[in-house]
Amino acid sequence: MNIAYWIVAGPLALFYFSAGTLKVIRSRDHLRPMMAWVDRIPLPALRALGAVETLGATGLILPPLTGIAPALAAAAAIGFVLLQTGAIAVHLTGEDRRIALNAALTVAAAVTIWLAVRL
Repeated sequence: MNIAYWIVAGPLALFYFSAGTLKVIRSRDHLRPMMAWVDRIPLPALRALGAVETLGATGLILPPLTGIAPALAAAAAIGFVLLQTGAIAVHLTGEDRRIALNAALTVAAAVTIWLAVRL
């Protein structure tokens, strides 16, 4: 199960770390081509979302890697399922109805939860 966890959680953490970092450091104009919804939320909320994604990615990696509080990895993955549930709602209420990536991230986070509790 340990190898399976890293196969799923590693790319998931990399995605969220990258996306979160972009939300923290880039302007709306640079994010708009990738994320059509950025104009619908306040800039501080966008920055906070980026920070949450970055911290969550860290939560997927550091606890299992160090062996300190490995249950935090499952908590981080649960947070990503909740985050993507909200993201799907934002996409469906706006003009951008492409949710395939969000659905895939939700499934990956759910699998990560299942694997994390078996670490």
